[in-house]
Amino acid sequence: MKHLPLIAALALMPALAGCGLHPLYSGGGSGTVATTLTRVEVGPIEGKAGWLMANALKDRFGASGAPLYRLEVKLDDQIIGLGVRSDDSVSRERRTLRARYQLIDLSKGTVLLDATAGSDAGLDVVNSEYGTIAAENTALERLSEIVADQIVSRVALYAQRTAASAK
Repeated sequence: MKHLPLIAALALMPALAGCGLHPLYSGGGSGTVATTLTRVEVGPIEGKAGWLMANALKDRFGASGAPLYRLEVKLDDQIIGLGVRSDDSVSRERRTLRARYQLIDLSKGTVLLDATAGSDAGLDVVNSEYGTIAAENTALERLSEIVADQIVSRVALYAQRTAASAK
């Protein structure tokens, strides 16, 4: 009985082979997707949110060698008050970070990928102005990481699909 889940998993393995799932980063660091990601340069992005986003993207791409692609990103960062107290002050905010990005082939100047990514975070507005500003900044840092992950995942998926169609 102890090994029943293992036996069931092994029995299902042949079925998974035919389902069309393939590892995104097959080949490890020398695979097609990983090497493509290292050839992406991140263009400058305006503002504090842009600085955070650019650093998050550069960390994930790990650029090395001469770039073949450039990623252009435009951000929309908004804070909206949601909850209202009886004295008409805001008690809850939502910070939203949206990115429109384009992957550009540097040799041809063509846009290979044009997409959007985004996320939002809720935060409490406290009596301390410092506390509220700190919460807003922390939310922006988290959102930059989340949106950067979405962008890199989409670029990696594009790289995998173009490599598969070239075969």
